[in-house]
Parts: sequence; C-alpha cells; structure tokens
Amino acid sequence: MTSPAPVVLAFLDPAFPDGRVADAAKPQLLVTDLGVTRGDGVFETMLAVGGTVRKMQAHLDRLAGSAAALDLAIPDQDAWRRVIAAAVDRFRSENPPADPAADELVVKLVVTRGVEGEAPTAWVQAAPAGAAGRRQRETGIDVILLDRGYDSDVAERAPWLLLGAKTLSYAVNMAALRHAHKQGADDVIFLSSDGRVLEGPTSTVLLAHVEQSDDGTTVKRLITPQLDSGILAGTSQGALFAAAKAAGWELGYGPLEPRDLMDADAVWLISSVRLLAPVNRIDGKEIGTPSVQKELTAELSGLFAGIH
Repeated sequence: MTSPAPVVLAFLDPAFPDGRVADAAKPQLLVTDLGVTRGDGVFETMLAVGGTVRKMQAHLDRLAGSAAALDLAIPDQDAWRRVIAAAVDRFRSENPPADPAADELVVKLVVTRGVEGEAPTAWVQAAPAGAAGRRQRETGIDVILLDRGYDSDVAERAPWLLLGAKTLSYAVNMAALRHAHKQGADDVIFLSSDGRVLEGPTSTVLLAHVEQSDDGTTVKRLITPQLDSGILAGTSQGALFAAAKAAGWELGYGPLEPRDLMDADAVWLISSVRLLAPVNRIDGKEIGTPSVQKELTAELSGLFAGIH
C-alpha cells in the first residue's frame, strides 16, 4: 500500500499569499538553486496531530534564528502560518485519516537561498508520519556514541560553523545514522572531542535520575546537555522541561559525559516527530532499570502529549 502523496505549497509569490500548490511528483527546484548545490538554507520539521501543529511558535522562532545566522531573508511568521494551515487542511481533505490514533502529519518548512542573485525559495510540505517513529517511541532504541570531531567550545570560537542553526547541510548527520545502522544500532549520540555529550543527529539528549530525599520524598531530575556546547536548541526539550517543572521535576543542564548517560536511571532521544524515544542500550550496555525507564517514559510522554 503506497502512502498518500505529500502536499507541497510553494510561496514567496505575492500572487499566492496562501501558497501555490506544487506537484510533489514533479521537479520544482532549479538545478542552480543554492540549496541544492551548496546546502545553503534552513528548515524546520513539525508534527501535526489531529490537524493541529504542535509547538508552531517555537519552530517559527527557531527558523527565524537559523535564518538570521545565515543572513537569509525568509517570509514573516504570519505568512508561514497561513501556508502551514493551508497545507495541513489540503492534505487532510484529500486524505481523510482512517485511523484517528495514527492521525499524524510531518510538516516541513524549507527556505533555500535560491538561484544566485534571485529571491530565496520557500515552501511547506505536509506528508504522513512514518511508522518507524511511532514504533521507536514504544519499543525504544539502541544507540552508539560517535565523536563529532570538534571540542565543546568551538561554537563560541567559530560562529561561522553554524552549529546552533538548523541548516540544510545534514550530510554528516545522515552519514552518522547510516554508520549506526551498519553497526546494528538505531541512532547516535554525538560526543565532542573533549568528551562532552552533545546531541543526536536529529534529536536532543535527555537523562533522568530518581532519588529519595532525607524526608523520604521522591525527587525526579531531568537533565540535558548545555546549549553553549554547540548543539541545536531543541523545541521539544524546551517544551517538555516547562511541563516537567510544572509537574514537580527538578531540571538541570550539563556539562555531561558518557558516564552520566551510563549511570542514569533513564535516557531518551527527543524530537518533534519521533517524540520521546527511550534509549535501551548505549554501545551495547543496558541503560537504567527497565521498569523505572518504563514508568518515567509513561509520565513524561503524558506531559509531552499535553503540549501544543
């Protein structure tokens, strides 16, 4: 059974303020577009559940920040909102969801620098979410640690590396995932050359500790690597931290080392489409206690489900 064709709405055309429908089965970009020839552009990927896009404002803000880092002109947020709504509505009208429990769409926003000397190219794409992400939420993943090849201070020394921006230059990230698959793993956690935990190729790292305080109460602490180590600020991590704090969790930011992952009660990779994926093993070693991980995953997933 083939998946429904994505809906693509191209814009940056005053004649089509709500986007122009483009045929996803036909070529749309010129071969001279700098997004193709140089990976010069930015993007965001969001999840729509039941027709509602989650964390839209956070994604639009991060897109604007990435574009600013590249000195790239992009449409304003009102334009994005109109075209996102049109893309989601059109996809759902053409493909009514058969299973409400699986009513998830991946909504991608892309801006390239376009053809040199001309305006940027921008579009929104709505497509069905894959089953793999939902499966990994439920079964968990095995990951390996890989050296990213630079130290944890390089982002401050060399801002032109664009380490905090979500750019189209994802070849290294995809190569890391292919390497992990060849090793029998599902995903990767990057380390800096000075041994700090960074992020996954398409995700943010979270870990948890559960302790008993002196008065007998349970203290749950959620920790993520510090942003100044050159990682992308995770919209999902930020939203989950806010929800966890409201629910009584303590929060913390790195620096983290591999031993912190190994000693944690639970570790997750979190992203906007896959959501919260528990890490079962790192480099072949089982992480945490399965029963504790399951309990914490259920609690955090419940908090995350309430985020819009």
